[in-house]
Amino acid sequence: MTAELWLPWLLLLWPLWLSRRPEARSPLWMRRSLLVLLILLSLHYLQWRLLQSLNLSTHVAAALSVLLLFAEAWLLLSGLLPLLLAWRRFSDGSPEADAAQAIWQASNWRPQVDVLIPTCGEPLPVLERCLRACSQMRYPHRHLWVLDDSGRPEVVALAARYNCGYHHRPERRHAKAGNLNAGLALCRGELVAVFDADFVPQEHFLDRTIGLLLDPQVALVQTPQHFLNADPVMRNLAMEAWLLPDEESFYRWIEPVRSAWDAVVCAGTSFLVRRSALDEVGGFVEQAISEDLVTGMTLASRGWKLRYLGEKLSAGLAAETMLDFVRQRQRWASGTLQALRLRQGPLRLPGLHWSQRLAYLEGALHWFNTVPRLLLLLMPLSIGLLGVLPVLLTDDAVLGKLLPLWIGLLLSTGWLNRGSRHALLADLPGWALAVPLASTVLASLWGRVQPFRITPKHRMQGGGGIAPVLALPLLVLLALNSLNLALILRHLSAGSAAASGWLGLGWGGLTLLGLLVALRACLDPATSDPSPWLALPLQARLYGRTPAGQPLELAAAISAISETGVTLHEPAALPAGFRAEWLALHVPGEMELPDLPVKTQPAHHAIHLAWVWSRESAASRETFLGWLYGRPNAWPQRQAPPEWRALLALLGRLINPMPPHQRQSLVPQQLAAPKGPGKPDW
Repeated sequence: MTAELWLPWLLLLWPLWLSRRPEARSPLWMRRSLLVLLILLSLHYLQWRLLQSLNLSTHVAAALSVLLLFAEAWLLLSGLLPLLLAWRRFSDGSPEADAAQAIWQASNWRPQVDVLIPTCGEPLPVLERCLRACSQMRYPHRHLWVLDDSGRPEVVALAARYNCGYHHRPERRHAKAGNLNAGLALCRGELVAVFDADFVPQEHFLDRTIGLLLDPQVALVQTPQHFLNADPVMRNLAMEAWLLPDEESFYRWIEPVRSAWDAVVCAGTSFLVRRSALDEVGGFVEQAISEDLVTGMTLASRGWKLRYLGEKLSAGLAAETMLDFVRQRQRWASGTLQALRLRQGPLRLPGLHWSQRLAYLEGALHWFNTVPRLLLLLMPLSIGLLGVLPVLLTDDAVLGKLLPLWIGLLLSTGWLNRGSRHALLADLPGWALAVPLASTVLASLWGRVQPFRITPKHRMQGGGGIAPVLALPLLVLLALNSLNLALILRHLSAGSAAASGWLGLGWGGLTLLGLLVALRACLDPATSDPSPWLALPLQARLYGRTPAGQPLELAAAISAISETGVTLHEPAALPAGFRAEWLALHVPGEMELPDLPVKTQPAHHAIHLAWVWSRESAASRETFLGWLYGRPNAWPQRQAPPEWRALLALLGRLINPMPPHQRQSLVPQQLAAPKGPGKPDW
């Protein structure tokens, strides 16, 4: 075996050794050494692809071969850009927030904060959840504003109930940006906080963010978007315990990396901004669909600093159906690509440093990548349907170039992004988005911009199912891939084209598996309770009466909880005829919760107790819901499980799926002591 074959495999020992310690606790030189290794492996692979792997035997073969090379090179080189940006030391902002909060609490600066809550038709329970949490934030010098673009009388009453200012503009121009600017005209506070109507801030949100604005050059503090419910991909595949939302990687790795280059992305919700900075740039940019992204870039171009604090200080609602999920991503893609043409965008905006432009442009490349990914999805069809091999492979090339690169990426991705996503598994369900996103990108290149559309929330899904607009492209691709594999098997059985046949069989088989995963990810279950359910193991005391009317007290173990009820742990069983009346939650080390009224409710999967709120228990309900969503550090920083185990779990779900009525889709919560400086004494 030559050195060219064994040396790349020897180098793979390095990422294996690095994985023994988390990247966040490793010296900077270790990360940089791994980045250099991945760059060298990528360039080594691309050199072979360019010089030795092209099939130029015919015009069709040459065209397909060059097209495949272009797609691979684009994805590899664009994938190296975020790695190069990670060359610089970066922080998630927590140490800086700790220091700033301590200094701020020792100072006399107590600025007035206007909290803007834009809404446009969200269900009242969703909006009420947000208003309750905003009204329960500890910081007293704040005023809430409900900016209602729907003009509903019931929203007026809800705003009055939580002592919020209310504003409805008769003309709904410029979507969310116009609504926010209309609200700014009413505000007099020094700082402005913005929460989408489906987001729920924790009670210490302002305590953790105001201190960072002690620096007079800081204009904005952005915090992560976390979600109360699992996104449709995780839920539909029953992989909530194995997959993380795709936003997790953005907020845990990409935003901290961009923060090191002064290129933090404003995410549109859960941020705090200085009013004078907004006034300097004319408010939120109304010409942009992604007003948050463009407004943040405009602030940066004027010399203002944007800071990122990677603590989950709020949680919102993820899209609830796969169609809504796809349309939301299409809007994000369209808005990001539209920004490239605006004078406030990264290409034309004066005042941005070259590194800031590069960091912002990397976000646009993420969406452009959907086109070469679609090409990779289609390329195996050329082997069976056209009889054309788009790449010339040899055993030495596979062993010395292809496998070392892809295994190196598999070993390194999870370590570099701090356990926020898998390398391979995170992309498989994303094949469901390949055709819709690629069409959106191509339409954006022609200047077509998608209209602003609010993602529906808190809806009951009667029968579930698959949206035809998502199913049709996947079914066509499945049919073509099945035909492609059948033709390849026919050629192999005839003893012809063995080398290309086995390559096509393996490549096509993996593509077929990915398409099946994508199709399964699009199958939404029926939903009768749209409330988010949280995995939070708790001990409790259950009070009720026997069939004879005698009082009875039982110990209960809770496995899941929501604003509609609780689920008792599977082994727990209630005596026959037992009538539950009250539940006392045991929350060690936290506030004492009042007894909560309950009743037994039939459920397929476990013993379920529903809350029974009345006028007399209204105060208990407010206290309970404030604790459920608003307590500090309720949302854990999960690590993606080992990829091979998650892949086996996914295959198991495909082979033996669990009926939707026998499982709950749960998002984990935790009980934890408050982080950082203690609660201030106002």
